Amino acid sequence: MDRQQIGKDAEQKALSYLKQQGLKLISKNFHCRFGEIDLIMQDSEQLVFIEVRSRRHSNWGGAVLSVDFRKQKKLIKTASYYLSQQKSSNLPVCRFDVIAFEAKQDNGSGDSCPVWYKDAFRPEATF
Repeated sequence: MDRQQIGKDAEQKALSYLKQQGLKLISKNFHCRFGEIDLIMQDSEQLVFIEVRSRRHSNWGGAVLSVDFRKQKKLIKTASYYLSQQKSSNLPVCRFDVIAFEAKQDNGSGDSCPVWYKDAFRPEATF
């Protein structure tokens, strides 16, 4: 399976998982000149920008650590652009989440489970 297909599969698994948690899909794969946001969802009153990461092995720190400061800045700029395109003058409270599918462990299913990092870009967030 190629990288793009692995990424698409991870996004679909993340979407299914988040819907089970009660989030509602607003947009998938929003892109503009600044970058792309994998999922934009509604969680109660919050608008959630979600980055989905998947890794087949844990070299170089794994999936969640691949969302480094440079990637975070790119996502924030893309989200700002998304918000600027909305018709409403009342901007919702927003947050940035990461869904990580780490290297497969021998858990019997052969699949890695998603790890959900809510509000992942705040300074005190831990991975």
